[in-house]
Amino acid sequence: MTHPTRGIRSLTLPAAATLATTVGLGIAALNYRSFRRHLAEQAAILNDTLPVNSQWWRDHSKVKGELLYVAIGDSAAQGIGASVPNRGYVGLLADHMRLVTGRTVRVINLSVSGATVELAVRDQLPRFEKLTPDVVTVAIGANDIAQWDAAVFAAGIRRLFKALPEHSLVADLPCFHLPHNERKVAIANRLLRQRAAVHDLSVVPLHAITKRQGLRSVATQFANDMFHPNDRGYRVWAEAFLPSLTADLAQRFPPIDRSASSTVGGRG
Repeated sequence: MTHPTRGIRSLTLPAAATLATTVGLGIAALNYRSFRRHLAEQAAILNDTLPVNSQWWRDHSKVKGELLYVAIGDSAAQGIGASVPNRGYVGLLADHMRLVTGRTVRVINLSVSGATVELAVRDQLPRFEKLTPDVVTVAIGANDIAQWDAAVFAAGIRRLFKALPEHSLVADLPCFHLPHNERKVAIANRLLRQRAAVHDLSVVPLHAITKRQGLRSVATQFANDMFHPNDRGYRVWAEAFLPSLTADLAQRFPPIDRSASSTVGGRG
């Protein structure tokens, strides 16, 4: 009976190297397929939260406030990947507004999971144009990268930004870390900044701040689907908005001295 390792020991060095490489590639392929299955499973789990988050925002949009905050965006604005919806960046920014202005805040979150810029123009903009918001944030475009079309993106940004009030805060696209995606993101962000300049809109440097977190942030700041931020990641997103938001609030809505009046109004 031939010893099971005798044939391997008798291989020439190049042949042994080829065999080792083939075996290694096979293992890598199996691990990659397993990893892809894991991501698909985690994405499916997060998909189950989509209607939950959407309903949460619809319910809370009925709560009156002295300031009206309107968010346009995609699943990130919905807070997908956070432990609870209001631990996404929209909820964190609303909390900040309450803290620094001393006012109550009503939040209407128009965002839709999976939205591209084109879909935001179609589905969110008609609802937005019926509102008179005090604060507006826009973070949209990450879903455009998967099927990138610069002309479609530019046309959508042109239509969307034209409808925004001057005090709106628009975020550029976050860092994707992978070079083939980052090349598209660079084009998208250039188009976005050019159009924002036309309408004198403040651009939130989301890309620079998320890039600064480094590739290791994928392990610490992302949900299990490796796409949506987790609570820690959303805090980074919120921090990107805070300098511009705080300056804008200080100028337009200085803190209220509650001791001067016992009457508090509300936005319906």
